[in-house]
Amino acid sequence: MSFELETAANPPGLRRVAIDPVSRVEGHGKVTLLLDENNRVQQARLHIVEFRGFEKFIEGRPYWEVPVMVQRLCGICPVSHHLAASKAFDRVVGAMPVTPSAEKIRRLMHYGQVMQSNALHFFHLSSPDLLFGFDSEVNRRNIVGVAERHPDIAKKGVLLRKFGQEVIRATAGKRVHGTGSVPGGVNKHVSAADHALLKADVTQMLAFALDAVGIAKQLHAQNPALYDHFGAFPSSMMSLVRGDGAMELYDGVLRVRDAAGQIMIDGASDQGYLDLIEEEVRPWTYMKFPYLKHLGAQTGWYRVGPLARVQNCDFIATPLAERERREFVGWGRGQPVHATLAYHWARMIEVVHMIEVIAQLLDDPDILCGELMAGDPARAQRHAGGEREGIGVIEAPRGTLIHHYRVGDDDLVTMCNLIVSTTHNNQAMNEAVRSVARQYFDGREITEGLLNHIEVAIRAYDPCLSCATHALGQMPLDVALVGPQGELLDRVVRSQRGELRRDLGASGGAPP
Repeated sequence: MSFELETAANPPGLRRVAIDPVSRVEGHGKVTLLLDENNRVQQARLHIVEFRGFEKFIEGRPYWEVPVMVQRLCGICPVSHHLAASKAFDRVVGAMPVTPSAEKIRRLMHYGQVMQSNALHFFHLSSPDLLFGFDSEVNRRNIVGVAERHPDIAKKGVLLRKFGQEVIRATAGKRVHGTGSVPGGVNKHVSAADHALLKADVTQMLAFALDAVGIAKQLHAQNPALYDHFGAFPSSMMSLVRGDGAMELYDGVLRVRDAAGQIMIDGASDQGYLDLIEEEVRPWTYMKFPYLKHLGAQTGWYRVGPLARVQNCDFIATPLAERERREFVGWGRGQPVHATLAYHWARMIEVVHMIEVIAQLLDDPDILCGELMAGDPARAQRHAGGEREGIGVIEAPRGTLIHHYRVGDDDLVTMCNLIVSTTHNNQAMNEAVRSVARQYFDGREITEGLLNHIEVAIRAYDPCLSCATHALGQMPLDVALVGPQGELLDRVVRSQRGELRRDLGASGGAPP
C-alpha cells in the first residue's frame, strides 16, 4: 500500500505540483504532489475542494419532497439518488414491498440510468485517452477529436446514451431530474408510444454495447503491460448481489470480497450498513473515507463500482453479459483483476447486461398497467427513538449508494446520512494516484502528458465529486482573500474542531 505518500515527512522546502482542476470528471477536484530536489514524489493527494451540505438542509423538509430534492446532488446520476431515497421512504410509509408494477418501472428507470451514465463515461470522457494515448496531443484528446478520427465509435456512444435517456424520460417523466418515483411506488406507467419507441431501438443498442465491450477487450489485448499494471493495486471489493449470488443493481444483500477474491462478508442486510461501515475525516479534503469497521481504517478500505460488481457476483443472469463476464474473469488467470483501467471493460459488460434486462422488462405487461402505489402506516419501520426510519441502498453507476433518513410525526425529516459511490472509492482513488505517481513521476521532468496519467487513473473510477461532498457537521475551511496582484491580504482557517485562527504566514504570502 502507499499510505506513506499521503503525508510527506518534511513538507517545507518541497516543490508543489498541482492538477487543478481534474478534467473530464463530474464536479471539482484537484491533485497535489510534493516533490523533492530530485523530482521524487514525497506526497500525493486527491483533494475534493467543494462542499454542498445536502445532509443538513434536507433536515426539516417534508419527506415526500426528498426524492426530488436529492437529485440535485448530480446532473449525471440523478435517478440513482431519486430511487435510493424512494426506497428509503418506502419503509417510512410502510410500502414493503412496493407493487410489482412499481418495482419493474423503477428497475427500468434504474437500468436506463446506469447504462446511459456508463456509456457517457466510456465514450465521451475516457475514450480520448484510451484511443489516442495518455500523452497524445492535448487539443485532440477530447470527444471532438474522437468524433473526427473515430466517427463510428462516437456515434455509437451518442446513441447509447440517448437510448438510456429515453428510458429515463419514459419512466421518470424527464431525462434529468424527473419525478416518476415516489415514496411507496411510482406515479406513472410507461405509455404505449414510449414502449413502442424503446422496443424499436433495443436490439440495435445491444449490438452497440457488444461492440463497446469488444473495443475494451481489444485495448487490453493490444497493450497488456499497460492495462494490467497501470494504477494497479490489491483491494477488497463491495457491492450488492442477489440472494443467489447474481449481479444485482436495484436491490439485494451486501457482499465483500478480500483482495485475494475470498468472500469476507456475505448476505449482509443493507439495513445494517452502519454495523459494517464507518467513515473517517481527514483535514485536507471534503470527502470522507469509509472503511469496514472490523478491519479498521488502515486495512478496511475497499473499492465499489463496475470492477467490484463484475467480480463480486457469482454470475450475471443474462446470457450475453455472463459470457463477457466469464472472459473478463479469465483475464485474471485465477486471481481478481485489480487493474484500474479494467474498470472500463467491466463498465461495458454492465451496459450489455442492462440492455438485456431492459429488453426483458419491455416484454413485461406490468410496466404498462397495474397498481402503482402501496403503503400502510402500521407497517412503517421505526427507529429505537420512535421516529420512522428508512434506509435505501442501490448500485449507482459508480457503485454502492446509501441513503438513510429518519422522519418525525410531523412528516419532516430529522436526520439524513448519505454515503455515495465515489466516497466509497475515495481511498482507492488516492491509492491509484500514488501508484501512478510512484511509477511514472519519480525523477522525471513534469509534462502535461505525465500529469494526464494521474487524471486517467482518477477518471477510470468515473468519480462524481459533487455527489461525494455532502459534508455533515464541522468541516475544516481555509478562506483566503487575495488582492488584484495575487497577494494574500487575509486568511482565516477553521480547524476540524471548529476553532478559528487568522493565518497570513502558512503559505508564504501566497494564496493556498
